Amino acid sequence: MTDNELFELSKQVGQALAKRGATVTTAESCTGGWIAKVITDVAGSSAWFERGFVTYSNQAKQQLIGVMPQTLETHGAVSEPVVREMSAGALQAAEADYAVSVSGIAGPDGGSPEKPVGTVWFGFASNQGQHSAKKALFAGDRNAVRRQATEFALQTLWNDFLKK
Repeated sequence: MTDNELFELSKQVGQALAKRGATVTTAESCTGGWIAKVITDVAGSSAWFERGFVTYSNQAKQQLIGVMPQTLETHGAVSEPVVREMSAGALQAAEADYAVSVSGIAGPDGGSPEKPVGTVWFGFASNQGQHSAKKALFAGDRNAVRRQATEFALQTLWNDFLKK
């Protein structure tokens, strides 16, 4: 996806949120705020982007968005239970209508046979009780993994929650 296509996707997400009078928040780990950056590239996004949490460390995940220490210890930061807690916690902390969370291994190191570099988990939540999580495996260097994760997060938010 080109920069322009990513911008257009973000604009499309924003228009759908604005039409609903809804807001979105992000809880990001491996993307380091890239999703929030792409969202706020759109003029007028303050009407529908509540806030973003860059929760890179486990401590930040716990302090800012309420991820339970036991969840991190049992499953690791890159896991379905963690991204589910991240999206639910961000939704509540920001008092937003939708939340997107992401935690992954962008590389070049940090991977394992069970969770190789490029493994990324995504969590999605709405204030109407919708919750989901998805896992993806992306190829490429650190920048490529982070970019693909940003695209995937916005595309999934659009497809699964806003496209109606």
